[in-house]
Amino acid sequence: MKYDVLIIGAGPGGIYSAYELTKQNPKLKVGVFDAGNELDKRHCPIDGEKIKSCIGCKSCSIMNGFGGAGAFSDGKYNITNDFGGTLYEYIGKKQALDLMHYVDDINMRYGGSGTKLYSTAGSKFKKLCIQNGLHLLDASVRHLGTDINYVVLTNLYNELKEKVDFYFNTPVENISVLENGYEIHCANAVYTCDKCIISVGRSGSKWMESVCKKLNIETKSNRVDLGVRVELPAEVFSHLTDELYESKIVYRTQKYGDLVRTFCMNPKGAVVNENTNGIVTVNGHSYEDPAKQTDNTNFALLVSKHFSEPFKDSNGYGESIARLSNMLGGGVIAQRFGDLIRGRRSTEHRMGDSFMTPTLNATAGDLSLVLPKRILDGIIEMIYALDKIAPGTANDDTLLYGVEVKFYNMEVAVNERLESCHKGLYIIGDGSGITHSLSHASASGVHVARDILSK
Repeated sequence: MKYDVLIIGAGPGGIYSAYELTKQNPKLKVGVFDAGNELDKRHCPIDGEKIKSCIGCKSCSIMNGFGGAGAFSDGKYNITNDFGGTLYEYIGKKQALDLMHYVDDINMRYGGSGTKLYSTAGSKFKKLCIQNGLHLLDASVRHLGTDINYVVLTNLYNELKEKVDFYFNTPVENISVLENGYEIHCANAVYTCDKCIISVGRSGSKWMESVCKKLNIETKSNRVDLGVRVELPAEVFSHLTDELYESKIVYRTQKYGDLVRTFCMNPKGAVVNENTNGIVTVNGHSYEDPAKQTDNTNFALLVSKHFSEPFKDSNGYGESIARLSNMLGGGVIAQRFGDLIRGRRSTEHRMGDSFMTPTLNATAGDLSLVLPKRILDGIIEMIYALDKIAPGTANDDTLLYGVEVKFYNMEVAVNERLESCHKGLYIIGDGSGITHSLSHASASGVHVARDILSK
């Protein structure tokens, strides 16, 4: 099976690569591999009744399949260079923003029209944050919602499936370099191509590391983000979320000087499980449809840890902490903030007496037995700082779910075309360690597609 271009990974990077390639040159023979299912067959078995926690599916439908880990996210496209990755360092700030706007235009044409584009520019909350030791980052945010995001992906897939050969439930085992191209090895077949795009996302971090080692592609240690997902009544943050939808707020702790940040804010959303390489962690979703919205808002509080010599396995560090949470709680642990600061574990009884109803069925427990003291101290400091701009954040009934871990790939050595040391082998999206968001990953896909088309 010979292709012009083969793409490994059907997440945002792979999707927008395939879209741009086939749109500009319909004659190209393009194939896409993914370890998961096509979109309409991606179903997590957790229903809250018969199945209440992760059962360890062979391929996690939340993380893998068409749309990648972003398919069931709340569909936030942050159009900014201030966060979401360092793509601009490779292709330039203007080019990066132009590509993000181009992706936004595509999303609008394929079902996203009518959704709101929020902006922090000129917001009165920037001053309020600064006055309280917090920093609000600049961004334009397109919120599709989990439901509209699904519609956009469905429409994109319906168009692409007529032009692209998709291989679902087909994990790639190995890549070999040929004299004039590449060989892709799967369990039951081998495929060849002139150009290869790797876009395996965060869930492909271990696989990506092994490929780089085999192909002698340089990598450098990256970070891991550790923290919790906070859930509280939507009214507490409504003055921020009504105007900004998502507010990226950064705080420097007084005790250690560490940076703690808000991440993935979901107004009137729900907390969910996700499975990465067999480890159950926590995340959040939100919907554009008012009928699907909840009474709660959730967001992550994360502390980034970078490691120096001799330790290099930042993902392994994050995994060990997540496994400890899984061991103690059988999955995700939930704790009331009031219990945490009083040094006691939460119980089912205390959770039941709360004035807020959780959106995720998690095990009541004690996060201080899981998260390192330095991380937990920073999170507690941040909650008190946020309480100054959103009174009620530090209420006893505020729920903390743990752990939330954002695994980042080792940053892969690529040039300004996002091409590795092997000509025609491109590494993009979150799997490259360069992008950390839907918008940046999608933009990187368009960028490499245009480079291939130019040749």
